[in-house]
Amino acid sequence: MNLQLGWIGLGNMGTPIVKNLLKAGFKVIVYNRTKEKENELIQSGATTAEDPKQLAQQCDIIMTMVSDDEAVKQIYTGENGLLTNQNQGKLAIDFSTVSPETSRFLATCCQKNGMDFIDAPVSGSVKPAQDGTLIIMAGGPEQAYNKAKPLFDVIGKLSIYAGDNGAGSSAKLAINYLLGLNLQGLAETILFSKANGIKTEDMLMIINESACGNGIIKLKSSNIINNEFKPAFALKHLAKDLRLAGEQGLQSPLYAPLAKSYKDALQQGLGEQDCIAIYKYLDKS
Repeated sequence: MNLQLGWIGLGNMGTPIVKNLLKAGFKVIVYNRTKEKENELIQSGATTAEDPKQLAQQCDIIMTMVSDDEAVKQIYTGENGLLTNQNQGKLAIDFSTVSPETSRFLATCCQKNGMDFIDAPVSGSVKPAQDGTLIIMAGGPEQAYNKAKPLFDVIGKLSIYAGDNGAGSSAKLAINYLLGLNLQGLAETILFSKANGIKTEDMLMIINESACGNGIIKLKSSNIINNEFKPAFALKHLAKDLRLAGEQGLQSPLYAPLAKSYKDALQQGLGEQDCIAIYKYLDKS
């Protein structure tokens, strides 16, 4: 509790995670490029930094959660970045979903700076972030994981030490491939049944009451029924994750058509909608 925490990246996930850390009694300094996004957390007890450099100077553990590889590299190595000055003995944790190569690159940069680094992407979207029930997949030095675990216990219901730096990112790409398969399979099933005269509500009830039902299908059923696709996890992010998985060598039979579906949906302007908007892309009726 006496550790000074820093958090960079206040998107849909970052803000509720920081709220939970504050509720648990941790001191948190926040930084976001769009400063207005800091206001809600400042009212909840957080303080703010001018830039990542200042935040790193003031904190024992620095956490980041941003949209992609280039954004997180900029935060660490850019002008006034986290690694501008030496941060001997401090710990950096990146919750972003990025390539394992980026995680290993950041780990090397942090080691040269005197810091430990953990890649710790999460499984779960906005509601689990609010509830503190995320699943955290961690890669890095085991002693650094042990230091971070009290924070992980606040943020999530489970944390897994997956191995060396990059292992957490690899695990996240794997589970998001399964997420993509689930969502496209659900969309295809509903559209097939609809074309054969089955009501969407009835088919979803059949699925959810059968052995085929699972958490993500139950969560996204209302989106399909209500034709409402406000993003909990935007389609553009899943399309990016599928691309990264392919770059890591995923070439299974279902991968290519799945990745193409999400890429095409992105190009058709569905990127800012929820990932289940793949249903809209596939719906040719």
